[in-house]
Amino acid sequence: MNAAVFDAAADAAADAAADAKGMLAARGLGRTVATSEGPLEILHDVNLTVQEGASLAILGASGSGKSTLLALLAGLDLPTQGAVWLAGHNLSMLDEEARAALRASQAGFVFQSFHLLAAYTALENVMLPLELQGAADARARAEAALAEVGLEARLQHRPTTLSGGEQQRVALARALVTRPRILFADEPTGNLDVHTGGRIMDLIFDLNARHHTTLVLVTHDPALAARCEASLRL
Repeated sequence: MNAAVFDAAADAAADAAADAKGMLAARGLGRTVATSEGPLEILHDVNLTVQEGASLAILGASGSGKSTLLALLAGLDLPTQGAVWLAGHNLSMLDEEARAALRASQAGFVFQSFHLLAAYTALENVMLPLELQGAADARARAEAALAEVGLEARLQHRPTTLSGGEQQRVALARALVTRPRILFADEPTGNLDVHTGGRIMDLIFDLNARHHTTLVLVTHDPALAARCEASLRL
């Protein structure tokens, strides 16, 4: 499947320059999986560059490969063709441990499912990535992140006592508490009503603007995609 090209360079020399300057770049990216009926090509020849602080929407129908592309761009999976550069690092040249370390230092993630730990409070969920990094000020930074998304009064609430919108705001605070350079968001409003989803996206775009956080957003919603600086349709 051919993807539209966003800011792709025309030749290898230009590609190398784009890779060096962009926060995120993909060149000739493809993913093929084995099935009982033979090889299935999910993505073919995807090329893109996203500069630091920019926002990119990835659009497409269900089954078009949007989430697969996001996983490749974040180094959660490896391509069968082509390469991805994240923060100047060629992900194919890194082993799994090095890719995980790079994600921990550079990236945040928000998914359609909130992925909060049920036994932990909102504050503890947001503190977790900081504690894994050994941050001495984890509590103070987590409290500040929750205040930034309007949940300073919900610090000690567990996920089951929070609304869907509140849970997604906790997930957003957790994604941004380490001040990542890039945020990957995969259908972050898919489990929310229109009004609540709109508030979550307002928060994401506001944080993108204020903190200069690069945003890669997977969505099926053209209205959301229009709020990004550029879009790529699969």
